[in-house]
Amino acid sequence: QVQLVESGGGLVQAGGSLRLSCVVSGRTFDNYAMAWFRQRPGKEREFVAVITGRIGSIYSIESVKGRFTISKDNAKNTVYLQMNSLKPEDAALYYCAASQRTVGDFSLGRMYDYWGQGTQVTVSS
Repeated sequence: QVQLVESGGGLVQAGGSLRLSCVVSGRTFDNYAMAWFRQRPGKEREFVAVITGRIGSIYSIESVKGRFTISKDNAKNTVYLQMNSLKPEDAALYYCAASQRTVGDFSLGRMYDYWGQGTQVTVSS
């Protein structure tokens, strides 16, 4: 059974930084595409960033480019989301997700086989 556990969320002032972590257990995740999604109150879940399995290609939404960085450590089965210059609109429940697929539109939630429970990020203005 694959499990994803996120951590690192919290309360931060606008302009501050947080680093989210997602530990994957139950299977080696070297070939998985790993992504972060977020859901803001009253909004649909939104794709944030993905790092693909074999090649490690990175894609992210425009609003976080230059501020958020996704990375992974295969030895630790962990994917990270470094978030800098946080804005109040970044406040959300952030989810980690894993996909066994190697091709497709990784911005779509249905591409992912496993999800974490989420970690809350709150940004005060």
